[in-house]
Amino acid sequence: MEALIEKLSKLAVMTNQTIAEFNSTEQTLAQQAALLQNSTEALTPDLEKADALSKLSGGDIAWVLIATCLVFIMTPGLGLFYAGLARTKNALSLMFVCMVSIAVVSFQWVFWGYSLAFSNTSTNGFIGNLDNIVLHNVGLEPGANSDTIPESLFMIFQCMFAVITPALAFGATAERMRILPAIVFLFFWSTVVYSIICYWTWGAHGWLAEWGVMDYAGGLPVHCGSGAAAIAYCYIIGKRKDYKKHFDPHNVTFVFIGTFLLWFGWLGFNGGSSLGANARGANAMVCSHIAASIAGCIWVALDYWRTGKLSMIGFCTGAVAGLATVTPGCGFVTPCASALFGLLGALCCNTAVTYKRKFKFDDALDVFAVHYVGGAIGLILTGFFATEKITSLDGGSGKGAIDGNWKQVYIQIAGIVSVTLWSLIITFVLLKILNFIPGLRLRISEEEELNGVDTTEMGEVAYGFMYGTDGNSMTLNQDAKSLVISEMLQSVSFAGQSLSLANDAIELPKTTSEDTLKA
Repeated sequence: MEALIEKLSKLAVMTNQTIAEFNSTEQTLAQQAALLQNSTEALTPDLEKADALSKLSGGDIAWVLIATCLVFIMTPGLGLFYAGLARTKNALSLMFVCMVSIAVVSFQWVFWGYSLAFSNTSTNGFIGNLDNIVLHNVGLEPGANSDTIPESLFMIFQCMFAVITPALAFGATAERMRILPAIVFLFFWSTVVYSIICYWTWGAHGWLAEWGVMDYAGGLPVHCGSGAAAIAYCYIIGKRKDYKKHFDPHNVTFVFIGTFLLWFGWLGFNGGSSLGANARGANAMVCSHIAASIAGCIWVALDYWRTGKLSMIGFCTGAVAGLATVTPGCGFVTPCASALFGLLGALCCNTAVTYKRKFKFDDALDVFAVHYVGGAIGLILTGFFATEKITSLDGGSGKGAIDGNWKQVYIQIAGIVSVTLWSLIITFVLLKILNFIPGLRLRISEEEELNGVDTTEMGEVAYGFMYGTDGNSMTLNQDAKSLVISEMLQSVSFAGQSLSLANDAIELPKTTSEDTLKA
């Protein structure tokens, strides 16, 4: 009996030891499982990042990089275009404000503009949040707008759009605009107007985007936004002193080169909006070129019908009008339809330029007549001619009246009205505020306007040989005298006893002394 009890005791001890060892093993396994889970959770972001990076496409990245450079070229091109259309004494200031726009708006875009326009975590339909301020979390991983290019590349591509948009508006206020207030205007307008309109149109939850508005490359934020701002700016700043007097562009060569750069860059502006080297981007580029070509020819034909003369200025203006018109629809319509964009864009914009004197504002370089009218016409035409045949090329969707969706036309018109009112009203208020701030008066004086913005605002001129050594007086040096004589001799024409001398060989202020023309 005692032996049995002893055996049972040993068995109990062994059982307890086994249970203790089992519990210890279970605890060890639990700890190892916890460590494994923690390791897996730690690796998950890296795995997700690696998976996202694996989707990047070298071809798409290369094309959007090129397109970004093409769009960058457009802003200096715009400066040359505007400078050529203006008078000699105001040419340099227009080139300057376009170049300054690159720097100021780029800073605004990096600081908070991109976040306000494209932050994916914003849940309201009005404006983005500041989650991406100073490019926080904007890196080499793809963003919500494309799986095949880094978000940083998308950011800088869109930055080029933001850069040129306010610069467009300065054409309306040419020849009487102070430069310092214009620089301040660039930063704040890009914040309270462009970034907001951009979010409405292309943002993750923008209310126009959710309504289904179709704007492929900037008809609303760029052309309607800048066009409406131009109306407000030139209305507040007032008309030029000699507004009713006709002036020809002082340098047609500048206009030609500027148009070439704009047209060249616009192919990347529209073609790059596909965010990839794909069929839809190719269609956008083809449509853009067709519309520009047809619009340029139509404009020349209209001018020839009125005057009996061919015009380089007319062709360049028409080409820009065609590009502005096709911009919102180039990724939604067929190349055949883009020909109609060019035709109607040229007709409507040319009519607006012809009758612009009836407007209550002095739009010096036809920003409203070309960019706003062209953009608005293009948006409406997109509502008619958008087709799934094109939108489905990259897996997208959307159709217009031609496919039975007549509602799209009303959505497009609602977008135009909304963007126009916002840009017009907010720009008006912003400029009124700036004009009341000491040192930020918007307009130069009448005397300064007579001498030109270049000398009064910058102390530099586009053509240095036209001025004295002090950079301010209009004294001609020997080279300038020779140029004047040469130009006058070339313009002499004999018809019997008649002699005609061109009176616009060179333009001098009324204050210029007769002594400056002595040999």
